[in-house]
Amino acid sequence: MTRPKCNQLLAIGILLLMVSNTRAAAPDFEDDVEFLRKHVETIVLGADAAGPRVAVVPAYQGRVMTSTTGGGEQPSFGWINYEHVASGQSTPHINAYGGEERFWLGPEGGQFSVFFPPGGKFELADWQTPAAIDTEPFDVVDRSDVSVSFRHEAVLKNYSNSEFNIRVERQIKLLSMADAEESLGDKLGDVRVVGYRSTNRLTNIGKNDWKKESGLLSIWILGMYKPGAQTTVVIPFGTGSAAQLGPVVNDAYFGKPPAERLLIGDGVVFFSGDGKYRSKIGFSARRARDVAGSWDAEAGVLTIVKYSQPEESVTDYVNSMWEIQEHPYAGDVVNSYNDGPLPTGETQLGPFYELETSSPALSLAAGQTAEHIQETIHLEGNRAKLDAIAKSVLGVPLREVEAAIK
Repeated sequence: MTRPKCNQLLAIGILLLMVSNTRAAAPDFEDDVEFLRKHVETIVLGADAAGPRVAVVPAYQGRVMTSTTGGGEQPSFGWINYEHVASGQSTPHINAYGGEERFWLGPEGGQFSVFFPPGGKFELADWQTPAAIDTEPFDVVDRSDVSVSFRHEAVLKNYSNSEFNIRVERQIKLLSMADAEESLGDKLGDVRVVGYRSTNRLTNIGKNDWKKESGLLSIWILGMYKPGAQTTVVIPFGTGSAAQLGPVVNDAYFGKPPAERLLIGDGVVFFSGDGKYRSKIGFSARRARDVAGSWDAEAGVLTIVKYSQPEESVTDYVNSMWEIQEHPYAGDVVNSYNDGPLPTGETQLGPFYELETSSPALSLAAGQTAEHIQETIHLEGNRAKLDAIAKSVLGVPLREVEAAIK
């Protein structure tokens, strides 16, 4: 048996250290960009190394892999699956590269799913992420120091054998400080911030209109972030009786989380983002507001996600539950997922946690286009200012967030 050379051992050690994803040895933004560029083309928005920057990968469907508020050793916010990226190999079912904002399409489950073949069983063996949002690269059509735009065309078929000819257009734009202040409705002062806006457009380029009875698509934007022992997801919701608005939160995805991991407060839900217990929650159109966020008390990072919420009369959202559904357009608008060990005993994928937003179900006529916009903003620094932003945007002070999940 040939013994590895010293440099091979060093490389293996570095990779294992990165995969461990511990707080003590977490790679910074420069580390992540250097790593990504060894394996895949990576576009960095933001010309100033001391300022906010965003790393985007065209081959991964124009995915935002990570971002930073700037500076030599500032944190890198996106969760990256280093082992899979380094392998250069494709895997069955899904290629989980990670990344803090990716373009997806719904629904995942049900009779109109685009993740299961016609007649397939709603089991992992038959589940397959469409190539258009998994392995096919998006073409770069325009770029500058602060933005990059992509385009991709594909044909999808759903569980009910309906065909969709689609064009995806996606732009990632780095937000200026003025943009972030306008979005948050507050001056940020000496707070360190990185923010970006993704504008996602879906066009029906086929000859037939998309109709509810044969299935509709939705634009689905998901972000994977590094978890922490003191990370709490904060999701405001519309208040009112269950008789009028339905349940506050859908917690049935992977079984109801323990009470110490999910707390319903006064107009806000707190959910653990520690990456140690597999669970997911969602909010219907009648409950969802146009914002979600998280607070990492250990790292001092406040994350805000905002999206283009339509008017209240729009209530049809695709249902992604893995079953034939009685109500295929009673899906969720805002979701959060916390990774954790699988019940089968297999090693978990992450750890990470997710914030997700979706467009309505899209009844697009031939040639028609729909748009879904999401903004992601990370903030660090002055706690008093971060507390003011948490109260004004999420409706709750940081001390209450820290006390909610123990």
